[in-house]
Amino acid sequence: QVQLVESGGGQVQAGGSLNLTCKASGMTGEDARGWYLQAPGKQRKVVARYFGNGKTNYADFAPDRIIITRDSGKTTVYLQVQNPRTQDTAVYDCWAEGSRTWGQGTQVTVSS
Repeated sequence: QVQLVESGGGQVQAGGSLNLTCKASGMTGEDARGWYLQAPGKQRKVVARYFGNGKTNYADFAPDRIIITRDSGKTTVYLQVQNPRTQDTAVYDCWAEGSRTWGQGTQVTVSS
């Protein structure tokens, strides 16, 4: 059974650092993984995806300061948000496409 455990959310100062982690168990590293966000009052939408072949894809709205990476063991996917801003406030969630599994979601609140 695939499980995704997210960490790294919480209260963040604008201009500080924001690094989210999605650790997987019960799956192969070849499964595509995605980070999604749901801002207050908005629908959830994909931010970035990391494919099993190592390629990445970003949503059109995602600024260059958002970076998705994966560890060498292919079990953990990271989302780095450089210079976080108040508009980055959202619930961030990790998704494994092959097993259609979500993580538990992590709230990120960026304050100025």
